[in-house]
Amino acid sequence: MGRRADRGSLSLETAILAPVLLTALLVAIAAGRIHIADNTVDAAARNAARAASLERDGSTARSEGTRIAQQTLQEQGLRCSSLTVDVPTGGFTAALGAPANVTVTVTCQLCLSDLLIPGFPGSKAITATFTSPIDPYRGRLTTS
Repeated sequence: MGRRADRGSLSLETAILAPVLLTALLVAIAAGRIHIADNTVDAAARNAARAASLERDGSTARSEGTRIAQQTLQEQGLRCSSLTVDVPTGGFTAALGAPANVTVTVTCQLCLSDLLIPGFPGSKAITATFTSPIDPYRGRLTTS
């Protein structure tokens, strides 16, 4: 009698647990993909700040920093619906020998359907900031 009372219980348990386990798996995948996207934006900010700090004047630093950030995101396959690269260049006006930095902020607006499941609604803004020192004794171009 014990065996007959248990008939069909495995099917019922599977029907109840399968959606729960599938949902947990999808949440883990989503968290991993968002984490990878966050690391990619962080790398773009780091690379852009480094590239900008190697330039000799502010306008070149701004354009090179922006170019490198875009290139890094493209190489990693991350598509931003809107991308903002802020490269303040005040450090390039510092006197020769004075310590100066360039801080780059990259903000990427990601469509969640690109990261998760096609058709998934919403978007997420990912922002990263990185500071790179400018060599205090590097010759700088000055505008007169």
